[in-house]
Amino acid sequence: MAQFSVNAQRFDPYKNFKFRVKWDGKYVAGVSKVSALKRTTEVVKHREGGDPSSSRKSPGRTEYEAITLERGVTHDREFEQWANKVWNYGSGLGAEVSLKDFRKEVIIEVYNEAGQLAISYKVFRAWVSEFQALPDLDANANAVAIQTLKLENEGWERDYEVGEPSEPSFLEPPNS
Repeated sequence: MAQFSVNAQRFDPYKNFKFRVKWDGKYVAGVSKVSALKRTTEVVKHREGGDPSSSRKSPGRTEYEAITLERGVTHDREFEQWANKVWNYGSGLGAEVSLKDFRKEVIIEVYNEAGQLAISYKVFRAWVSEFQALPDLDANANAVAIQTLKLENEGWERDYEVGEPSEPSFLEPPNS
């Protein structure tokens, strides 16, 4: 049986340019790009002894790809502070890594064109495996300096508590 949407008027898919990223209960400033949420499950092939001409397939391990966040370089230190929990040069021998709190839960939210929360994903046990503080600098370029954070993670799931929003309708004014 087909399940009908709450918002039966919406036909168009959501756009990929209205989103926000949150960790530690706060929205992270200036994130301009988030890579895809992607998982891959290995295929385990096996045969039965009495069936020599074909093989069967079943699911094996599931791997979650790293998620990359990008934003323009500013004075906000959220990216750098998190990256420093994994490795902080100059913090002293034996104190370079914070195993206590280097993992975070990350929330990625997608909004509709009206600015209403439409879809949310929770990313579990993420940690920084790569941090780019500054890009290549070029005096002849005309571009924004971008910081990059690569997050390893142990999976993600959609937050089904976030339902489809009832989008506003803009009525035409009456004819005078």
